[in-house]
Amino acid sequence: MHIMRRSFSKIQSESFLIGILHLIGLLCLYKDLDKKRGHPYVYPTTVMLRCFVVRIWLRIPSNNCLHQYFEIDMPYNQKVMGACGLHCLPDRRTFDRRFKVLPIKNVIARMGNIFLLEGLVDTTTASVDSSLLKAGGPVWHKSSMKKKILPISGIDTDARWGFSKTRGWVFGYKLHISCSTGDLVVPLSADYTTANISDNCSYRSLVVPIAGFVENVAADPAYDDCELYRFTNDACVARLVCPIKKYDSTPPQRIELVKFYNSKEGQAIYSTRKISVEPLFEILKDTFGIGTLPVRGFEMSASLVLSCVFVYQLAVYYNCITGNDRPRCVRRMLGN
Repeated sequence: MHIMRRSFSKIQSESFLIGILHLIGLLCLYKDLDKKRGHPYVYPTTVMLRCFVVRIWLRIPSNNCLHQYFEIDMPYNQKVMGACGLHCLPDRRTFDRRFKVLPIKNVIARMGNIFLLEGLVDTTTASVDSSLLKAGGPVWHKSSMKKKILPISGIDTDARWGFSKTRGWVFGYKLHISCSTGDLVVPLSADYTTANISDNCSYRSLVVPIAGFVENVAADPAYDDCELYRFTNDACVARLVCPIKKYDSTPPQRIELVKFYNSKEGQAIYSTRKISVEPLFEILKDTFGIGTLPVRGFEMSASLVLSCVFVYQLAVYYNCITGNDRPRCVRRMLGN
């Protein structure tokens, strides 16, 4: 990693975007495996990844507009295209096809590992949570959904209803995140589901990438599951800390969890959620405008939202290695 930092310091870039595109080229975030079936990729995943970073960074609304942006024969546009690693322009349908199958969850996890390995974040405690994202367009009421009737056009038929204590019922999707706590709060892993999926169903996909790095995982009552306690302890060599109550028939193992949660140490670990993962969701929504999704369909919205998480990671990391005193000031970089 230190070799990579020295190499990156030699790159002269005229904008944040071009500098970050060069940074992606230096980081070993994903490697395409030899496909046993089908035609091999003409454009490597890392090249397509940089193209979609451009889309997120410049708030380009669609892959068609991204294709048009690269077609513009202007010096800066051509520099951005070169920084993406493109020597010729892919077909617009290539952007559509690759955007849907982008392995962005693996890339986010790899980027999170870089933060942990380089000691940029505190490894004592990580926090996990989810946040509902509203689907764009009209809602699909449950009565019509059961009858498989679309009363109006423009409904995102992949979206589902989910409930939040703070927002009530929301028709859309759910972003799941694990993040660091302490001085630097940054996403470490992420997942994306429809809004009706319970939080504990995505817990394993969030903590497996950070297994062996963190000592504790702080979570809200939605993750109070005996299977998750065992999984965190055995597979991840960590401790899951979330609100837990004692009842008359509570088994001894659960009583020990209750005692630790109510202890001074347990309360200190759990309190990190309020200043880490909860504000992080609002920062992501405000920075990238994903509180209400601008695209429809599970695959498209998943790639868009998770790409936003990845761009946030990149911007924070860029600020860290370039000596910025406020690495989480991402909005100014995007011009928002």
